[in-house]
Amino acid sequence: MELTFRKNELTGECMYYGTHRSGLGIYIIPKKDYSGAYAIFGTRYGSVDSKFVVPGETEVTEVPDGIAHYLEHKMFDQPDGSNVFDKFSKYGGNANAFTSFNITAYLFSCTANFEENLEALLDYVQSPYYTDETVAKEQGIIGQEIRMYDDNPGWQLFFDYINCLYKEHPVKKEIAGTVESISHITADYLYKCYNTFYNLSNMALVITGNVDVDSAMKVIEAGIKKNEPFTEPIKKIYPKEPAEVASHYAEKSMAISAPMFMMGFKDTDVDIDGDALLKKNIEITILLRMLFGKSSAIYKKLYDMSLINSTFGTDYTMQPAYGFTALEGESKDPKRVYDIIMEELGKVRETGLDRGDFERAKKVMWGNYIRSHNDIEDYAVTFLQLLFMNIDYFGYYDVYKTVTFEDVEKRFEEHFRRENSALSVVKPLEAGE
Repeated sequence: MELTFRKNELTGECMYYGTHRSGLGIYIIPKKDYSGAYAIFGTRYGSVDSKFVVPGETEVTEVPDGIAHYLEHKMFDQPDGSNVFDKFSKYGGNANAFTSFNITAYLFSCTANFEENLEALLDYVQSPYYTDETVAKEQGIIGQEIRMYDDNPGWQLFFDYINCLYKEHPVKKEIAGTVESISHITADYLYKCYNTFYNLSNMALVITGNVDVDSAMKVIEAGIKKNEPFTEPIKKIYPKEPAEVASHYAEKSMAISAPMFMMGFKDTDVDIDGDALLKKNIEITILLRMLFGKSSAIYKKLYDMSLINSTFGTDYTMQPAYGFTALEGESKDPKRVYDIIMEELGKVRETGLDRGDFERAKKVMWGNYIRSHNDIEDYAVTFLQLLFMNIDYFGYYDVYKTVTFEDVEKRFEEHFRRENSALSVVKPLEAGE
């Protein structure tokens, strides 16, 4: 197949891309001045996708929670009993995989033998092998992993926060599922999910670093196994999520030395993707820096009162169907932090945002985008994540330049509202607990 060449005149980055006859999206971003290379092979399939209709079928399929993560684990089992990681080690490759709410991805990095590592990646991700015996064996392993997360304060803080924000959407469920839910996973379930979500027309391959495009394409052409692309999309079924939050507060006690908190706001402007979603992301990220960055009045007030420390940080999580901001850190009085932030946001609502702060924060956003090209691994992962939201990360500037001060003012009014807020706290155990 022939790839289309594209160059970003602002950054100097070049990309070769196209869609294989199997439906697989291929994106190669060569960087000849780098010593290493990186490839990520991902599917639009994550922990929230437990209810769906397979293309060509009419009945709804519903599978146990945690199956996307479970399937990721089982992909490393090979029919001949070999170990996938041994194949990568043989060629100096460092392989890994991850499952998130909306994506499952398999990846490797290397400084030599890129073609051999790429061949291994393509081979094992297209070679599912599940038996009732191996599935049952994995339940104990993943069960232990789930119990470890049960004892992880940061993980518990996060999911308590998500459960405050969401009443119905499956983003509130643990990515790995529960010990109970995974006990119902069978080989048949795994094959059903694999044959649905691992159809190459639902997947993409992103390659960055010191690679030869022609050599990589020869490996890809030879490595893609027979796969009939879907002629219609997979219908993913999610429950209707109300605009209001499920709860404004959650609290838990665990074995930690200082109280931890996570607070923020549920995004109610949802069901958008592409440029509109990227624009919203830029607007909210700018606002987080303006309102809570280290030079902001709110940050200085909280820091001077010794209510936050260097662990304080902010983030915005987005998907077409959901989104939320999160402010987190350690504090001797998390409820006081929440109250002050709400009070200060009320003052900002009365006095208005500062245009100078906006201009500075927007410039920082562009600088961060440029610097993101320096880490080939993070860049490739971000590229894939945004691609699956129909966002063109390569053409980031085209959306970035349209963001105005007035856009950010409107976004502030819509997003940072008390009724859409929640606070999650994990406290140290008291004596005797």
